Formats: sequence, C-alpha cells, structure tokens
Amino acid sequence: MIVPMKKLTVITQSKDALSAVSSLRSLGVVHVAHQKAPVAKDISALHEDIAVLDTAFDILRSEMISGAAADETPDPSGDWKNTAKHIIDSRGRMEQLAEYSRTLKALISTWERWGDFDPETIQLLRERGVQVQLYQIPAKEVKDLPSGLIVEKIFTSQGMVFCAVISQQKIDIPFKEISIPKMSLAKMRLRLVEDQKTTAALRAEIHSRIGYLKVFTKVKKLIQKEIEFKEALHGMGEADNLSYLTGFIPYDAAKQVSSRAKEERWAVVIEDPSEDEAVPTLVRNPRWISIINPVFKLLEIVPGYTELDISFWFLVFFSIFFGMLIGDAGYGAVFLLLTIFAHKKFGKKLSDKSIFILFYILSLCAIIWGLLTGTIFGQEWLPSSFKPIVPALRNDKTIQELCFLLGATHLTIAHAWRAMLKLPRLTALADVGWISILWGGLFLAKTLVLGQTFPSFGKWLFIIGSAAVVIFTEPNKNVLKGLGAGLGNLLLNIVNSFTDIVSYIRLFAVGLATVAVADSFNKMALDIGFGNIFTSIATCLILLLGHGLNIVLGPMSVLVHGVRLNVLEFCSHVDIKWSGFAYRPLREEPVKLK
Repeated sequence: MIVPMKKLTVITQSKDALSAVSSLRSLGVVHVAHQKAPVAKDISALHEDIAVLDTAFDILRSEMISGAAADETPDPSGDWKNTAKHIIDSRGRMEQLAEYSRTLKALISTWERWGDFDPETIQLLRERGVQVQLYQIPAKEVKDLPSGLIVEKIFTSQGMVFCAVISQQKIDIPFKEISIPKMSLAKMRLRLVEDQKTTAALRAEIHSRIGYLKVFTKVKKLIQKEIEFKEALHGMGEADNLSYLTGFIPYDAAKQVSSRAKEERWAVVIEDPSEDEAVPTLVRNPRWISIINPVFKLLEIVPGYTELDISFWFLVFFSIFFGMLIGDAGYGAVFLLLTIFAHKKFGKKLSDKSIFILFYILSLCAIIWGLLTGTIFGQEWLPSSFKPIVPALRNDKTIQELCFLLGATHLTIAHAWRAMLKLPRLTALADVGWISILWGGLFLAKTLVLGQTFPSFGKWLFIIGSAAVVIFTEPNKNVLKGLGAGLGNLLLNIVNSFTDIVSYIRLFAVGLATVAVADSFNKMALDIGFGNIFTSIATCLILLLGHGLNIVLGPMSVLVHGVRLNVLEFCSHVDIKWSGFAYRPLREEPVKLK
C-alpha cells in the first residue's frame, strides 16, 4: 500500500539550524523539500569529489574488465583523493602517449623510404653554407632543374622523384618541398619503444590500485550522504533570525517527530499535504509482496502519491506471464539452478534477499507451465509415452482462448478496483460499464481470431456497457455536458479496450516461438546424431547454441512483453501513470570503510 504522508515544517533559530538538521537526520524519517536552491561552495566541492571518484572508478573498472586482477583492498585511511587523481593523471598520460605513438608510427611509415639520416647533421651543414633541401619532383622535370644543383634521388613513386637537392645557397624551385623531420628514423623508433614501456608502467601502476574500487564505492556513499545533509541545511528557508525546514513524513512518524521537537524546542507544524503539492511515494507491503520490488527498481517506476499500488497484482500476473513466456520446464529448471547458485554465492553479501525469492517463484512458474503443456527443452523429442498434464494446452486455439480470457480477467480487476474506490458515487457504474465492454471484446476477439460464433448476448454487453459509460462518466454535470464527456470517453477508449485484450495473445506467440526454436535445434542435432566423436561434438554444440539462445532471450521477452502487459495495458485501465517519485528520507547510514 501507499503510505499516507504528512507535511512537516520545523522552525528554529538560525544559529541552531545545523544542530536541527543533524537531529532530523538521526530520526531518518523526513523527506526534505527545499525552500530554495541549495547552493554553496562546500556542496560544489563535494560534487567535484564525486566527479573525481566516478572518473577514477570508471578507469579502474575498465582495466579490471580488460583482464587485470584486483589486489586486496588497500587501507582506506589513506588519501583517497590523491590516489584517485593519480589514477586519472596516469590514464591521461597514457592517452597522450597513445596519441603521440600513433603520430610516431605515421612518421616512421613516411620516412622509412628516405632511409635513416640525422636532421641535426643537415642543420649543421646549412650553418656551414651547404644547403640540403628535400623535394618531390615529377620525373620528367628533374632534367630541367637549374645547373649547379646536386640532385640525389632517394626513391621514385607514382611518377614522382623524391630527392635531396644540394646547393651553396637556399634555392626556390616550383616544386613541393618536404620539411625535414625533427628527429632521425632511429630516434623515432627508440622513442616509440620508450613510450610503449612508459605506457606499460603506467598501466601496471593503475592495476596496482584496482583494490581501491571498493574504497571508492564506499567513500562515494559517504560523500553522497554528506551532500544530502548540506543540501538540506542550505535549502532551508529563512526569515529574520529564524530558519525553517519543510518536508514530508509517514503518518506514523508524526509522534516521533513531535517528541523530538519538544526535546529540541522547535516549533513544528504537521498537517495533511494539499492536493497540488508534490508528495513523495512510500510503498509499504508485507514481505511476501515486497519481493516484486526489484522489478520496479529495475524499471525505475514509482506510482504517484494519489495513485494505486499494484504490487500484489503485478506479482501475481507477472509470475503467470513469466511461466507462459518461458513455457518450458527444462528452462525453468535451469533458471532455478542458476538462482540457487547465485543465492549461495552472493546471498551473504546482500541484505535484501527478495530478488532470489522472486526468481525461485518465477522459475517454479516456468516449470509448472512446462509440465502442464508437456514441454521440457522442446516437445517433439520427448517419447510418446510422456504426456502433458493438461493435453488441451497443446492445442493452439485453446492457448489463444486462454490468453484472451486472461487479458479480460486482468483488465476486469483494474476496473473493478477503480469501481470499488469510487463507491458510493455513481461514477463507479462507468467502470462497471467498461467491464461489460471488456467481456464483449473478449467474445469479439474469439470470433475474429478463433472463428467462434459470436454469442447473441454479446451485443448487449456492448450496448449496456456503452450506455453506462456515457451516462455515468460525469453524472454530476448538467445532462448535456455529462453525456458529452461520457461519449467522448467511450469513443476514445472503446477500440483500445478491444485491442488491449487482443494484445495478450503475445503470450501465446512468444511461447510458441520458444518451443519452435527448441524443436528446430533438437531436430538438427538429432539428425547429426552421436555416431562418432566429431558428430557428437557437433550435436552437443547445436543443442548448447539453440537452448542457450532460448535461455538468454527468454528473460528479455519477459521484460518486453510480461512487463508491458502489467505496466501499460493493466495500468492504463486502472489509471496509473507512474508519475511519482520515491520517498527518500534524510538519514544517517554510516558506511564502514573496513
């Protein structure tokens, strides 16, 4: 459920503002609403520290991904900022060396055909009156050069002669002169090797600090908590010698805040928030329902404060959709084993174990559906003696009909919920009308898609439902305006109600595709067989590739289709727009660096 919130205003003397915010932080229940933009030098400095940490963390992470092993976590009492800056400087130096190395390689490639010579020697000759200039001259023009010049041909390419022209005075001839490099070819090659060694040393130095990944993560959390505190302090309103902080608290924290106010001698106002205020959303459910929270966090969606919490219905139908979309007991068993492995390996590191419980349930749903349909790593390879628990679920039309029924039921729950919340107002009858239209849409979908006969009472579901929507959408307005609003609502949404039911057929389509892929790879593999070691290897690779593909794509299809049916179709009918933002109270969360 979405917890009712109270608006809190705490007033204190400006000289006591710091201690007041500290005391409120120790309570850990106030979601702060800034009265002014929290701008201060210390806040900017903390954000700069976060930027430095993020950059250093990304560098270490990239090196770790590239194969470098992490050493033991270093002593966190050291100067993390200097360490982070040193890592950033080292990476910057590496990038500079990489860029210069690319330039050197290009120069080496260019000057290799000229041979190795010392540019300093050429400069020395020029100082002594011997001019050495490099030119690119068309081959047919060389013979027409002025007399008195010594021309040494170095190499010829594409009709051009690359040469050294020697004279007593600097000459100016109408051909392309080539600038002499700053260093010899030998020195270029030596510099390239030295830069590569320096780069390797810098990389090794960064690798030696990979252990700081954990330190940087924890330090960042500490700084973020400090930023929250500073922003709460500098975001307080001010009037004369008074400072005041406003925010929101759960209704059941009001006594706790009032008691602290008496101790600290604050003036407090605790009241209901107004309708136009942006109130944070706190969802509080029993533990068995809260296992769905990781999905909401992954999607980064939060219901608005005045909207509904669909956690229970999301959990129920998401589990059903997962089972149907994965649709294979073998794959469900794989997910179950992976969950057990992850739970044993990472469970002790996580305080919240809900993600593991959720995947246990989802894996079991896939196993159950697979057994109901007789699908274990496909269907066709199974012996004829193996029968599905419910043979009717092998029939495509039966599955499609079940999908339509599931959609009508899912959306009916949405409108029934809305109707109950509206009671005893007459507007509840409009949602009853939509339920009637939904079931009329169910029979219409079965007729158009499955070829079943449309029942005679089906038209009355549309007629009665449409009349209820038109009459009771806004019954409190005058007759014409009320009927106009109802008619507009009907025309805008009646087609969507039908298409939303039809969209649930995606459960059948994706499940069918999963089985088809599994059967195809099974057939390919069995056609090759296990006749010898080579065919056995090929058969195993085909099975691994085919079923691995399904196992990887399965969860993706759940995110695309299973989540969509809950977040879009269901929520559009229950009128949830996910317009909220999470309740994040100012609180002390000490992070131990060791």
